[in-house]
Amino acid sequence: MAEQAPIQEPFKRLSVDEARPLIESGEYEVIDVREPDEYAREHIPGVKLVPLRQFLANPQKYISRDRVIFVCQVGQRSAVAAEMAAAIGVPEVINLEGGTEAWRNRGYPIER
Repeated sequence: MAEQAPIQEPFKRLSVDEARPLIESGEYEVIDVREPDEYAREHIPGVKLVPLRQFLANPQKYISRDRVIFVCQVGQRSAVAAEMAAAIGVPEVINLEGGTEAWRNRGYPIER
């Protein structure tokens, strides 16, 4: 029985160290898909809040660029959003692995 190739995800997964220069470049739209109360407690500076259920209901409404990075608390909800964005044809989609938690733990800037 032949081994099957691993399924290729339609988006990239980057660590906070890899994604930070992209986020800070301003060349990517950065969307936080957590809930408003989570966002209010802490978030990466400059990210746009679009709760996941709201994003999934009408993803085209919230994406204005060809390059998008999704973030949540630890990287699970943002992976769902990244998959949806890729499915609707966004050319470059990135999931921030480890999310806001990993960003904060690395000592990177946080707004509260």
